[in-house]
Amino acid sequence: MANETTSTTLSELYTEIVAEALFVASEQSIMRPLVRNYAIQGGGKSVEVPIYATVSASAVSEASDLSNTEVNPTSVTITASENGVMTTLTDLARNSAPRNVAGDIGKLFGEAIAKKQDLDLTALFDGFSNSVGSTAAAVTVEHFFQAIATLRRNNVPLNDVAAVFHPDIAYDLKKGITNTFATSGNVSDLANEALRNGFIGSLGGIRIFETSNIANTGNAGDFKSAMFHRDALGMAMMQDLKVETQRDASLRADEIVATAVYGVGELHDSYGVEIQGDSSIVS
Repeated sequence: MANETTSTTLSELYTEIVAEALFVASEQSIMRPLVRNYAIQGGGKSVEVPIYATVSASAVSEASDLSNTEVNPTSVTITASENGVMTTLTDLARNSAPRNVAGDIGKLFGEAIAKKQDLDLTALFDGFSNSVGSTAAAVTVEHFFQAIATLRRNNVPLNDVAAVFHPDIAYDLKKGITNTFATSGNVSDLANEALRNGFIGSLGGIRIFETSNIANTGNAGDFKSAMFHRDALGMAMMQDLKVETQRDASLRADEIVATAVYGVGELHDSYGVEIQGDSSIVS
């Protein structure tokens, strides 16, 4: 076998792979911007997130001492693990490509890492103790507002809450919005936008997102969505997306590797509500 050389820095040839991968990974992830993000530092591979219980204020008589309120947080440990993708790009494939294949590979790798992050985070939906809906019926607008009521009951601030649905489940919600808010000859702005663009936007002050990166939970059409505050879920990054190359002269090719080292975890159970549903358009 011919000699192999390994480089920890990218050649100019792969500068575009790095740029494209980083851009796509940051843009394609739906979940990462919606959760609490932490950096793992200090040489370990985990982070301890302090979790504080709520405290209450009380009336105080004039010139009297306040009672001491102990603040003893518990903690949640998020441990990072490696995630990656690799391909071998031959010289022949690179030189014969009708366009810059480096940019295409960067895009594919960025999408792969973003998808894995979304799948890992949406898998946490199943851990929420509170839930609405059923895996035997389509999601309705009523379920959406039941989820809001559940969060309000738990004193969750709604200023940083989002709802994430699989597109097949979101279809039923969109259909419910148009049926609920649309009347003969009079369509509300929300229903009109759903009809026109297929985009929900926000409902009841809650931002709504769609991603296909939600694993099926059993039967076809069963996908568990969720409504949650940013502090419900956490992501700890030890190493963000990194691209490396290694030359294999005997193959006349370059190995291209993209990795990310991170972990995810549930932080505040009461800050999230699982929304169960069975899509009406998938049998």
